[in-house]
Amino acid sequence: TNGTLLPRRLPGWHRAGLTALNVSMDSLQRERFKTITGHDRLPEIEQGLALAQALGLPAIKLNAVLLRGLNDDELPQWMDYLRDRPFSVRFIELMRTGDNEAYFQRHHLRADVVIEQLLAAGWHERPRAADAGPAREFDHPDHRGSIGIIAPYSRDFCKGCNRLRVTAKGDLRLCLFGEFGVPLRPLLQSDDDHDALLARITTQLGLKAAGHGLHQGQTGLTPHLASIGG
Repeated sequence: TNGTLLPRRLPGWHRAGLTALNVSMDSLQRERFKTITGHDRLPEIEQGLALAQALGLPAIKLNAVLLRGLNDDELPQWMDYLRDRPFSVRFIELMRTGDNEAYFQRHHLRADVVIEQLLAAGWHERPRAADAGPAREFDHPDHRGSIGIIAPYSRDFCKGCNRLRVTAKGDLRLCLFGEFGVPLRPLLQSDDDHDALLARITTQLGLKAAGHGLHQGQTGLTPHLASIGG
């Protein structure tokens, strides 16, 4: 979520059983946040996150896209932010999509730069679990929060990929930047199609490519990440 409605909606979601929250938050500085997103909504997001912490949600994750020249000097501020907050912040490399070539060239920053700063500041990388997601996780003994790095341009990033996506139109995507989608919607209409649905997904898993083509400028079917909900 972009988090802007959290102050109003979160209490109801919490009563309904919500236990995890994932919020986009590309800057801790109000003016920068406005520049990046086009909206002056950081105060509402901060209010919502404070409410989430007060309600005791066990999993609160923040996502920030690394942007050279826009937010790449904020790591010390993020470290301070996580000192007393049990949040997981994920720094994500800006990814090339079908419509952002110029923006990508201006603002892409390799995640290695952030990792070097984390290690220099005393953060330690967690051992990677067999079922871990795409992020490399870092902890610090003096901080309640953690930092994750998602670096799709790093070597062997796709090697341990265990992610699939289903678009709002019901297409299975084996990769964010794949060249095709597999229609699942016809099999999502009835419980009677459960076995057929499982068989279709299982068959497609064997076709999952070993890697993406981002290094070659190949962005697949994805015009922009919002088009598939991520």
